[in-house]
Amino acid sequence: GKSTLLSTIGGLENPTGGKVLLDMEEVLEPTPEIGMVFQKYTLFPWMTVLENASFGKRLYCNGAKGQLENDRPKNLKKRAEKLLEMVGLAEFKNAYSKELSGGMQQRVAIARALANRPKVLLMDEPFGALDSQTREEMQEMILLLSRVEKTTVLFVTHDVEEAIFLGDRVFVFSARPGRVIREEKIPFGKDRKPDLKLSREFLDLKSSLLEELHKCHPPSFDREILLAAIEKDHRSDS
Repeated sequence: GKSTLLSTIGGLENPTGGKVLLDMEEVLEPTPEIGMVFQKYTLFPWMTVLENASFGKRLYCNGAKGQLENDRPKNLKKRAEKLLEMVGLAEFKNAYSKELSGGMQQRVAIARALANRPKVLLMDEPFGALDSQTREEMQEMILLLSRVEKTTVLFVTHDVEEAIFLGDRVFVFSARPGRVIREEKIPFGKDRKPDLKLSREFLDLKSSLLEELHKCHPPSFDREILLAAIEKDHRSDS
C-alpha cells in the first residue's frame, strides 16, 4: 500500500507498471535527490548526534561523481550543524541516541535526510510513535523546514488531521488493493498554526475525508457480534 508506494518512489522497489519520474528522469535506484524518513529512527547508536546527522551526506560524498564544492567532506560538519540548529538540537550534537527522547531522535533522522539537499523528502509515518504534544511540535517544524529547504515532502500518515494540516494535497488510499480514491486540494496557505485545526473549515474537511475513509475501510472486526454479546450480558444482569 502506502509504504510500498514510498519505497517505489525512493528507488528501493521496482514498480510493477509505469515509471517513477523526477524532473523527467526515471528513478531506478536510490538517489541523493530523494531523502527518506521512517517511523523508526534508524540512528546508529555508536555515533553521536552530529555524526548521525552527517552520515548520509558522507555516504553520498564518498560515492558521488562530480560532486559540488558544497558537497565536499570538509563542508559536511558545517551543513549538519546548521540542520541540527534548525531542528533545535545544536546543544546535543555530542550526545548519543540513547540519551535522546523519541522526538529528538526523529529530529536527528530528519536532519540526516535533509543533509543531501534532496528535491523530495519521503516520510513514512514519522510521527506515529510520538506523544500528541511532541507530534504537534514536529508537524509545525516540518512545515517550516520544507519551506526553508525548498523541499517537496511526500508524507504517509493514517491521521486525517495530520494529513490536512501538513498537506497541500491529500490523497486517500483504498484498502487492498491500494488505489487512490480521492484527491483533495487543501485550501489553507503555507503559514499554518496548530489552532487552524479548530477552525470550522478544517473540521468540515476532516469530517468529509473521514467519511470517505470509513466507506472504503470497513471495520476489521464484526461489530454485530460484539453488540450482540453486550446485549446478552445486559439481559443476564437484568
